[in-house]
Amino acid sequence: MYSLVIPVYKNEESLPAVVERLEHMNRQLNGRLEAVFVIDGSPDLSYLVLKDLLPSAGFASQLITLSRNFGSMAAIRQGIAAASGPYFAGMAADLQEPEELVLEMLQTLSTEEVDITIGVREDRADPFFSRLFSGVFWWMYRKTIQHDIPAGGVDVIGFNLRVRDALMSMREANSSLVGLVFWLGFRRKLIPYKRLPRAHGSSGWTFRRKVRYMFDSSFAFTELPITALFVTSIIGFTVALLAGLSVLIAWLVGNISVPGYTPIILMLVFSLSVTLFALGIIGSYIWRTFDNSKGRPLYVPMSKERFSSISPAIPAAAHDHSSVNPTDSFPINSDSATRKDGDNASRQRTRARE
Repeated sequence: MYSLVIPVYKNEESLPAVVERLEHMNRQLNGRLEAVFVIDGSPDLSYLVLKDLLPSAGFASQLITLSRNFGSMAAIRQGIAAASGPYFAGMAADLQEPEELVLEMLQTLSTEEVDITIGVREDRADPFFSRLFSGVFWWMYRKTIQHDIPAGGVDVIGFNLRVRDALMSMREANSSLVGLVFWLGFRRKLIPYKRLPRAHGSSGWTFRRKVRYMFDSSFAFTELPITALFVTSIIGFTVALLAGLSVLIAWLVGNISVPGYTPIILMLVFSLSVTLFALGIIGSYIWRTFDNSKGRPLYVPMSKERFSSISPAIPAAAHDHSSVNPTDSFPINSDSATRKDGDNASRQRTRARE
């Protein structure tokens, strides 16, 4: 079964076209498609539209409604947890990912030795400023957070059951689903595609959400924030010591005539330098505590194989005990046997006299 997870938020107008496309995809996949719709607190009539369309649709489906808007990543995670599998993929309800891309991703998972398939945008039919900002965003993401993210960003990911189970074992809040998939590793295949223009509505991927996504990813997948703090504390500590040394030298050569100025400045400089250095050290410990609190596995096995050893052949005669004389293995003491025979004969003569 191929499970396709579709988060829904303000997609009322595009849902009939989505269902029609899924029916065509189901025929291409020989009736093995399962669609999992997750209503992510959508304020429009998306739930009612799907509840009316899905019972008569020509493919297996699930309809899940979240209690409020948790974000597309949380909705996809819920859909993945409920999907049957063993092959999974996500698709937006705005129809900007071409049908051929999703089919190729799912079929690649089932026919090739690949664990993860990733749709890589070669081009996108978006407004100029949207494309510009997206390019800058993903360039910064690649440089500072995860270097193996494709240059054009990631919108569509597919994976097999092994990856799904590893992903579901990591229950992190304020993280990134895409970041976790790349953190896991496994065998990946990039599939290029051209993103289609949006037919209905406007994107919910606002500037505020992008900024939050960047911060969440920064704290979840890189040590850049604590490294910047520690480097800043070292620089501040050095500058404070140099400033204090210059004040001390100026006082010694008589360039400072104000009483009490030198000890006050030296005390302030020393306190500031020690505080900055201590903040860097404490921050490092706090970061390590935060890192351990995520509960991520120390390693993720991709496969396990066991091979039994082949013992050298043992001659059959070594196992054949049928021709062995028991007396050879368990010799009887001849003196003991002779004494037993004599005792038996003596008892028989005694009975005869009686």
